[in-house]
Amino acid sequence: QTASLAEASASEENEIKALMIWSCHEYDSINYMKKPLGPPPSYTRFCCRKPGHYIKKCPINGDKNFESVPRIKKNTGIPRSFMIEVPNTKGAMLTNSGKYAMQTIKEAYARGKKEKPPFLPEEPSSDDDDPVPDELLHLICKDIMIDAAVIPCCGNSYCDECIRTALLESEEHICPTCHQTDVLPDALIAYKCLCRV
Repeated sequence: QTASLAEASASEENEIKALMIWSCHEYDSINYMKKPLGPPPSYTRFCCRKPGHYIKKCPINGDKNFESVPRIKKNTGIPRSFMIEVPNTKGAMLTNSGKYAMQTIKEAYARGKKEKPPFLPEEPSSDDDDPVPDELLHLICKDIMIDAAVIPCCGNSYCDECIRTALLESEEHICPTCHQTDVLPDALIAYKCLCRV
C-alpha cells in the first residue's frame, strides 16, 4: 500500500493488478448511492400539508372526518381584461399578484353564438356608388384595363389583349383611336403604372 505505483517495489504483474483494482475502485458497489427510504426533504403532501411520507402512507387515508384543502386554480392563459378582482370565493383564481379574480367572459359564452343561415341571398354590391375612373377604362370594350398597354402612335392606353386583337384583325394594323396605319402589336409599350393597379 503506497501512494504511487511508481515508488512501489513490486513485480510488474502485481503493479498491473493494483492498477486495475485502483481504476475500478470508484465503481465498486460500496460506493453506490443508497436509495432514500422516504421522500426528499422538500416534498410536502398536498392534502395533509405534512412532509416525510408519500400518498400510500398518508395518515389521513381512510379518515372520514378529514376535509381536504381546496385547490386554488391559477389564471394562467386568461387575459387580465377578462378578469375581475373578487374576495376569496368559490371559483376564484389566484393571479400573479397574489389576489383572487374571476372571469367576466362567462357572460359572453352564456349568450351563445348568433348563427347565420348557410344560404343567404347575396347583398347587392355597391359598385354604383364608386364609379371607376376614366383612366382605368379602355376605349375598346369600356371595361377596366387588364395588363394595360400604351399604343405608340397616339399614347392612349388599352387592355393588352384587346388592342393586340384589334390590331391583328385589321388588315392594315389601324389604331382604333387615331386611325394611323402600320401600328404593329410588337410596338406596344406596357403601362407599368396601371399594371400595378
